[in-house]
Amino acid sequence: MRVSCLTRDAKFGKVWWLKVVSADQGQRPQPKSREQRGSPQPLNEGRSRNMQANRRADTKPEMALRRELHRLGYRYRKDHRLDLDAGVRVRPDIVFTRRKVAVFVDGCFWHVCPEHGREPTRNDWYWSPKLRRNVERDRLADAALAEAGWQVVRIWEHEDVQDAVNRVRTVVEHGFDITASH
Repeated sequence: MRVSCLTRDAKFGKVWWLKVVSADQGQRPQPKSREQRGSPQPLNEGRSRNMQANRRADTKPEMALRRELHRLGYRYRKDHRLDLDAGVRVRPDIVFTRRKVAVFVDGCFWHVCPEHGREPTRNDWYWSPKLRRNVERDRLADAALAEAGWQVVRIWEHEDVQDAVNRVRTVVEHGFDITASH
């Protein structure tokens, strides 16, 4: 059943519409539950809060690198979306647009660091494919950026800030990364 009502607000001269629709029409779809998405149930509230606190941007290693680059006089864009050919979208952590340099600061867990990354022991049916997809997405992003003429620098979160700054400076100033660790 649909009901429409037009009322006029005398004070402000505005026209208001009231629209009532039946329960099965015009409603937003409900978000999927954890079970419907295929996500594992959290083991406890502490673990759940811990996982929710993981940030996509402005992580401590990323901010330390940005702070040091800025202190040295480098100017860049943060979390700048790059729309590449074939509809590929990439969002590096730090972007030097004029030099076409994209910098990613990767977390050891999320991007499977060969030095510190480890396979999760719980809910591995969920985490193993997810982490593999993260690594594959990184490789595809690197390839798309390289094809578009961009230099890519990937830095692990455990790397020393000064070493990371030196790697970024080398690429920005000279156009190549001689100490790539990925």
